Amino acid sequence: MTEIVTRFAPSPTGFMHIGNLRTALYAWLLARAGNGKFIVRIEDTDQVRLVEGAVDVILQTLRQTGLNYDEGPGIGGPNGPYVQSERKEIYRKYAEELVAKGHAYYCFCTAERLQQLHDESDGVGGYDRHCRNLSADEVATHLANGEPYVIRQKIPLEGVTSYVDEVFGEISMENKEMQDQILLKADGYPTYNFAHVVDDYLMGVTHVVRGSEYLTSTPKYVLLYDAFGWPRPHYVHLPLLMGQNEDGKISKLSKRHGAVSFQDLLQAGYLPQAIVNYIALLGWCPKDCNQEIFTLEELCKIFSIEGISKSPSVFDYGKLNWFNSEYIKQMPEQTCAERIVPLLRQKCPAPGLCLDKLAALLHTRVCTFNEATEMVDFVAERLPLDLAAYTNKKNKTTPELCRQILAEVQPKLAACQDWQNDALFALLKAYAEASGIKAGAVMWAVRIAVARKLVTPGGATELMEVFGKEESLSRIEQALQELGD
Repeated sequence: MTEIVTRFAPSPTGFMHIGNLRTALYAWLLARAGNGKFIVRIEDTDQVRLVEGAVDVILQTLRQTGLNYDEGPGIGGPNGPYVQSERKEIYRKYAEELVAKGHAYYCFCTAERLQQLHDESDGVGGYDRHCRNLSADEVATHLANGEPYVIRQKIPLEGVTSYVDEVFGEISMENKEMQDQILLKADGYPTYNFAHVVDDYLMGVTHVVRGSEYLTSTPKYVLLYDAFGWPRPHYVHLPLLMGQNEDGKISKLSKRHGAVSFQDLLQAGYLPQAIVNYIALLGWCPKDCNQEIFTLEELCKIFSIEGISKSPSVFDYGKLNWFNSEYIKQMPEQTCAERIVPLLRQKCPAPGLCLDKLAALLHTRVCTFNEATEMVDFVAERLPLDLAAYTNKKNKTTPELCRQILAEVQPKLAACQDWQNDALFALLKAYAEASGIKAGAVMWAVRIAVARKLVTPGGATELMEVFGKEESLSRIEQALQELGD
C-alpha cells in the first residue's frame, strides 16, 4: 500500500449528526496522519429520503470544521462524479457483470408477492430466493416481456464469511444467516449496499471508516469484493455514540438527549473548534499523552487507529461545555465581544449600558455564547430582592450596615466625574479606609444594591461601569428606599 485513501460518504437526508461528523473527522485524521487522501462522496441513491439543501449543509459543515478534502463535490477529481445519482450507469455495468459471473441474479418478484412473504412471516422473514435459480431462457423471457426487475446478490448458501476489522478484530458470519440483498433497484438506482463497494474500489479507497452498526453488514460487502476479484479495503468501525437519559440510563445518542447535530450545537453557542476537539476524544485516546486541548494540526500528528476504543462513548454536555469555555477563554477579547455583544443587545436594549464592558466580564465566565444572555437578567431589568441578601457572614454585613454604607457613598458617587472601574474602586476603597468599614462589606453593599442579585459576573465597581452613572445611582436610591422601609 503506497497511500492511505479514506472517504466520507454521507447521505443528504438531514443535518450533520454528531456521529456522522465524528466519522468524517476520524477518516480525515487517518488520511492526514498518513499524508494520504481524503475523498467526499454524496450517497443520494435513496431518493425518497433526500432533504433539499442537505448537501449544502454537509459541505458547509466540513468547511466550518476545517476538514478539507482532496476530491469531491465542488472541486472534482480523477474519479468523479462524486454524487452517486450521477453514476447510475456505472453501477448497472458492474451489477450485470456480477450476473454474468454467477454472483448475482435477476429477480422479477412483484411488490405484492414480497409483501405477502413479509406478512406471512410476521415481518421477520426475508426473501425466499424465488428467482435465484431461474434458467437463462426464463430470464430472457421475463426481460423480453419488459417485466420490472431488481438484481440481487447471490450469497453462498453454506460456509462462513470472515474479515478483519482494525478495531474489533476478526468478524465472522455464517452465510446462511445473510439475505440475497438487492444490488440494483427496479428504478435503476443502486442500493447503498452495492454502490459504496463499487465506488470505494473505483476511487481507490484503502480504509473504510464508519460506525460499528455496520459490523454485521460488512460480510456481504466483502463477498462482493471477492466476487469481483478486487482487494478488500481495511475496515475501521467506530464505537457507538451514546447519550444519558433523564433516568440516568444510557442509550444510543438521539434528539431526546438534546442538540445532536453540528448545526444545533452552533446555534446553542458552541465553537466549531471546541466541538471538533471534543468529538475527537469520543472513542479515541492519544497514547502516552494527557493533553485534552488539541488543534487539528496537533491531532494529525498523533492520531492512530490503535487509539480507537471498542467501547461505546457517552456524549457528555458537561464535558463539551468545559471544552467550549476553554476555547472562549483563549479568544481575543475583541473577538469574543463581537460574538457576545449582539446577543446582549437583544437581551438588554436599554440605552446607556456599556455592553462591551459586560462582554469582557462574561468572557472568562461563560461556557457558551448563548449562556451569556442567561447571566444578565439583572441587567435587563431590576429584579425583586429579599433584603436578607444584604446579610453576609463573611463580610459581616447586615441590612442596617448596608444602608449606612449606601447613604454615605451615594453623594461621593454622585460627585464622581470618572465613571470607570479603576476610579470607582479607588473611591470605594478610600471610603472604606476612612470609615473603618471593611472594604469587602462596602463592595458587598454596593454590588447587591446595583445588581439586586447574589451571584453576578463582576464586582460592584465593574457592574457600575456597565450600568453607567445614571442607572447605578438610580438603583442605589431604590435600595436606600427599600432599606429605609
